[in-house]
Amino acid sequence: MRPAKIILASVAATGLWIAAVSAAEQSMTGMVTKIDRLNGTIAIVQTQSGTVGANTGNTPMDFKVQDGQLLESVHAGDRVTFSVNDEGGTKTVTGIKRQ
Repeated sequence: MRPAKIILASVAATGLWIAAVSAAEQSMTGMVTKIDRLNGTIAIVQTQSGTVGANTGNTPMDFKVQDGQLLESVHAGDRVTFSVNDEGGTKTVTGIKRQ
């Protein structure tokens, strides 16, 4: 009986961990407005979603970049799909791809 409880508890803990990780990482689309390769940051204006006029702010957001090599494939003005991980209030781009 005890091994079954241990297995059940570990499966439940793994499921919660996977749910937390997937919730923390978000996939978004936008347009690159600025790249700072020296500091490892990128500014992106996110593509609007929802109804027309729902949120008309087109303010670029600054993100840290997990790996500086990610910045080599994009330039200012490129439309991109990117993944962001938010840990402790710092938004970090973990993946980026030109559209």
